[in-house]
Amino acid sequence: MKISFSIVVPMYNESSGIEAFFSRTLKVMDELGEPFEIICINDGSRDDTLERLRQIHGRDPRIKVIDLSRNFGKEIALTAGIDFASGEAVIPIDADLQDPPELIPRLVEKWREGYDVVYATRIERDGESFFKRWTARMFYRLIRRLTRIGIPGDTGDFRLMSRPVVEALKSLREQHRFMKGLFSWVGFRQVSVPYRREPRFAGKSNWNYWKLWNFALEGITSFSYVPLQIATYFGLLIAFFSFCYGLYLLVRTLLYGNPVPGYPSLMVVILFLGGVQLFTLGVVGEYIGRIYNESKRRPLYFVRQTMGNFLGHNT
Repeated sequence: MKISFSIVVPMYNESSGIEAFFSRTLKVMDELGEPFEIICINDGSRDDTLERLRQIHGRDPRIKVIDLSRNFGKEIALTAGIDFASGEAVIPIDADLQDPPELIPRLVEKWREGYDVVYATRIERDGESFFKRWTARMFYRLIRRLTRIGIPGDTGDFRLMSRPVVEALKSLREQHRFMKGLFSWVGFRQVSVPYRREPRFAGKSNWNYWKLWNFALEGITSFSYVPLQIATYFGLLIAFFSFCYGLYLLVRTLLYGNPVPGYPSLMVVILFLGGVQLFTLGVVGEYIGRIYNESKRRPLYFVRQTMGNFLGHNT
């Protein structure tokens, strides 16, 4: 049977909210009246998420499960779900119900109008602190300035993608995956649907500020070499001022002699230049580390087991 919609749901320790998620999502999808599948990716959960998914799959075979061999991270888990999805349209969504399943019919409506990607844009972010909302807003604005692709602001993974877009994404096998950037990089005809993001239904987020910082670093280095340019320009600027200061010392020595130089100023200059060098090496090292990981050509993930019939996959 041909499947119209594939809902892709990465899960990590989502046990407390699973029943509510499926209750709302199944109601929405049943009302659409077309064949669908819900692909849940267990990303190495430490609670009983997998066991609950096993029970739910037993009740409804349209809910399928991919159990990864360990925790690979959300971006890789999302990639695995997209790889296994067979629907004419694929819809990634989180299980915490911050992205409401009730928005899916609006995404489908825009897709019917001829758009290949319909992404949901947050106009409000309920249940989040002011600092988190502010840092998220600044991140999206920063990455839009640093990259040459139009990554939409205040937009997560929640979207609908047509089959041509999915096939394009499946051909991108880089290790360091910033999915929001990849969604935009493949192009195609895209449109936004605004919505109000709800508070998390149950449990707590697995994202802390350190993980968010690394996520931002991943996004910037995956789609921009501007940090390398900044390091270059910064080094040239320091070299220019150093040259000017050297000329100043030469002229002062010729005119007024050579007094004993001050130890504090000498240490400040040495420490400053050392800091600049370490900063530049750190930026270069980030890119070299990514080149090293890509050169190993390792598989993105390993699947421990699957539950359900995945069309086109030997599982």
